[in-house]
Amino acid sequence: MPSSTRSSLLTRIDRDAVREGLPLLVPAVPFGFILGLEINNSLLPTEAGFSTSAVIFAGAAQLAVVTLAGTVSMVTVVVTAMVINARHIMYSAAVAPLMTKQPLWFRLLAPFVLIDQIFALAVTKRHYDAKKFRRYYLTLGAMFFLTWQCLTILGIVFGDVLPTSLGLGLAPALMFAGIVVTMITGRPAAIAAVTAVVVTLITLDLPNRTGLLVGALAGVLAGYLAEGRQPQ
Repeated sequence: MPSSTRSSLLTRIDRDAVREGLPLLVPAVPFGFILGLEINNSLLPTEAGFSTSAVIFAGAAQLAVVTLAGTVSMVTVVVTAMVINARHIMYSAAVAPLMTKQPLWFRLLAPFVLIDQIFALAVTKRHYDAKKFRRYYLTLGAMFFLTWQCLTILGIVFGDVLPTSLGLGLAPALMFAGIVVTMITGRPAAIAAVTAVVVTLITLDLPNRTGLLVGALAGVLAGYLAEGRQPQ
């Protein structure tokens, strides 16, 4: 790659996004292996299973799709994925004010990579101007999207050799815990985070990863109630 092209790419990378995003990538590693393993065990062709990483790009919803495919109706698969991703409605409402000054192409692209980790980091950058926020967000989006594709491939290739004693089934909950910890900015947020993690762990065995949705909703409710009890 020519040095001029390399320099141009580097100037478009937000170093804060890389530094702050890397800790949230770590728990995604076992999650990616879980997805790859489930793709191997799914009734979907491997190529179709892998395509969910590029088309859906939402770990819990992807797990539901690849595990349910071929065992229930297509309507059930789609509805289940939509229910699991319902928390993204809350995410969209929270980041909407940050998108008002962004160009149309960015407003169309941004929702696709609005995963849990990116939301947790992006909402802390309300003080950024439009251009700086866009560079931060795009850096996170590219980093998580490309890494997730690689993790899925590694999971497909090497997932079967991992010992079951590693307890990888906890990976989604651990990743969710890491996300909510980054969002603690006060007592209500701390209560919301603790509630979300505890409820997610309790409901971990619910079918189709709906425990993540239950945990998220419980955390939002707990935070709302705690906020209302704060002295004015």
